[in-house]
Amino acid sequence: MPESMEQSPKPSFAVVGCGKVGVSLAYALSRAGYVAAGFSSRSESSAARAAGIAGGVHGTVPWNITRNADVVFITTPDGAIANVCKEIADNDGFQPNSAVLHCSGAIGSAVLEPARKCNAHTGSIHPLQSFASIYTNTNHFKEIIVAVEGDEQAVRLAGRIAGDLDAHQIEIRTEGKMLYHAAAVVASNYLVTLLDFSVQLAEKAGISGDDAIRVLKPLILGTLSNIEKNGTVKALTGPIVRGDAGTIEQHMADMEAMLPSMLPLYRMLGRYTADIAEKRETPKTDLEEVRKRFDGSES
Repeated sequence: MPESMEQSPKPSFAVVGCGKVGVSLAYALSRAGYVAAGFSSRSESSAARAAGIAGGVHGTVPWNITRNADVVFITTPDGAIANVCKEIADNDGFQPNSAVLHCSGAIGSAVLEPARKCNAHTGSIHPLQSFASIYTNTNHFKEIIVAVEGDEQAVRLAGRIAGDLDAHQIEIRTEGKMLYHAAAVVASNYLVTLLDFSVQLAEKAGISGDDAIRVLKPLILGTLSNIEKNGTVKALTGPIVRGDAGTIEQHMADMEAMLPSMLPLYRMLGRYTADIAEKRETPKTDLEEVRKRFDGSES
């Protein structure tokens, strides 16, 4: 770490890419006592807006901003991170021993290799949160999970930053970054898909779409609570873990008649759920009957 970072309670920072994440980060860091060195974005107005929120200079040439910062956050779209980092490095835009962090959930810190060759420490700090608006008057990092990875010094600093933002840090392996991102996609995006499936079934049962989520919400929250307390295997309930092949068969018969397009998804989810049920005390013979239904064959 540069000497200024060791002596100062809070290091100076620059943000390259003043979209939703960049501006939210600027707001939260400045309120946490970090000194804004400046902001850069393709749009002068975007950079100026960030500077208006957090202070510091602004412009469209990133290396004019970053070379004055102890910590550089690259918050551009994922596809631009590598090129932006290289351009800044090629123009001597990183202080030796500074820290360069990007905020992508999918990309590891290896993409920041040009900064490392400039003797900067490199890592990533990903807030596991959705940022719906570019305008902010609150700390969107408070109480969320922040995943960090990179070299030792970068990880240590990223953890300190997470703590200062009232977030909770988890450290992941650099080589596991993409699987971490996939886990987030499954938990968030695919949950939407799953609930859309459930709503479609409820509508076919005569429950209006407006009422379906209200009706299902207590069950959803109860399941999440059980998972949190007991883990996924012990939280599993329902006909599969009971080995109730008859109910599953009737599900699929009615679905084939009224919602046939969703039947393949039901079968696929059922097969994976049977694998979870196998870790419980469900008799193997009952599970075999369940699996036969999902495979389209009856006993």
